[in-house]
Amino acid sequence: MHDIRLIRDDPYAFAAAMERRGAAFDPQAFAALDGERRAAAQAAEAAQAERNRLSKEIGKAFAGGDREGGQAMQAEVARLKQTIADEEAREAELAARLNTLLAEIPNRPYPDVPEGADEEANVEVARRGEPPAFDFEAKEHDELGRRLGMDFEAAGLVAGARFVYLKSDLARLNRALGQFMLDHQTREHDYTEVAPPLLVRTEAMFGTGQLPKFAEDLFETTDGRWLIPTAEVSLTNYVRERILAEAELPLRLTALTPCFRAEAGAAGRDTRGIIRQHQFEKVELVSITTPEQSEAEHERMTRAAESVLEALELPYRRMLLCTGDMGFTAARTFDLEVWLPGQKRYREISSCSTCTDFQARRMNARYRPAGESKGTRFVHTLNGSALAVGRALVAVMENYQTADGAVRVPKALRPYMGGAEAIEPA
Repeated sequence: MHDIRLIRDDPYAFAAAMERRGAAFDPQAFAALDGERRAAAQAAEAAQAERNRLSKEIGKAFAGGDREGGQAMQAEVARLKQTIADEEAREAELAARLNTLLAEIPNRPYPDVPEGADEEANVEVARRGEPPAFDFEAKEHDELGRRLGMDFEAAGLVAGARFVYLKSDLARLNRALGQFMLDHQTREHDYTEVAPPLLVRTEAMFGTGQLPKFAEDLFETTDGRWLIPTAEVSLTNYVRERILAEAELPLRLTALTPCFRAEAGAAGRDTRGIIRQHQFEKVELVSITTPEQSEAEHERMTRAAESVLEALELPYRRMLLCTGDMGFTAARTFDLEVWLPGQKRYREISSCSTCTDFQARRMNARYRPAGESKGTRFVHTLNGSALAVGRALVAVMENYQTADGAVRVPKALRPYMGGAEAIEPA
């Protein structure tokens, strides 16, 4: 959500920022709607003030023997009461329309975000690690996985497309990845581990920007709750409707959770394997900061995600997303893309975004600056994946595969695998 005063101050500059994002914003329509709402509010206030004035005068009129004047004022007070009700109802209806408009406008991009319509305009910032050189034709993870304990057919019978069973050592490797990544963030990067709710209310989904715009990509339960598409929802909403002390910031939270996505907008994409599933696990990072801290925190968070790839010795690159490829709430996003030898290309494995105060306004999450007893400011929120467990499993399988279909276990994961150095095909 945007500060409406910022839009009022220069609606055409705001429209230009939205145009960079490929989002439609009509400054004239906004100004007309906002003007109508304010006019209704002012009319209600003026009628209330006049009603209050006349109410005081009525008694004086009757006490002075001016019965006719008193009765006339009583009639006017009654009329004003209806006017107030009508104008308040009109103001409420216009405010609802205005809030709906504001709720569907994405965050403004930072000036350094490249302009573009899609991923083709993303900019490579850095590249680390060398892709492995195999003396055999590298296989994709789903081909490797069928001999290692990856069963799509059984999952299809039970749950349908975009689900999988992982079995035996492959399931253990998947679990090891999640545990390692969670331990890495809590021990090495000072994140606090959280076990958050997986079902949340509509207000929480609205707070982090999944609703109302992306309802079709979510799973809603019969009692009006929603399965989280990412732990960002639960972790960021931890501070909703709260006023934090500045000394509490930055607040860094992490969680390893299942995530659930309908993938309504991904029909036909990545139908093979486990790149894009309805149910998957992810280690999420969330930071709550002051505005002054958020720039440095974005770099810190991105490095925390990169350090997982480096610990697993996986080649990757950092991409600065363009305006058309960023998420709805992001002001700037770095994607980390890991090299997949089977696909012979880099694929996204993490997104780290700074959302400025956009989510905080939707959640009413604030802090009180040190030394101030009354004033509050909205916090800044940031989120990143470190990493998506299933995609990390894909990357390990393809980068650590051997000619006979086995997968070597990265050194960082061996303590979580009982010292095993490889998993072998059945």
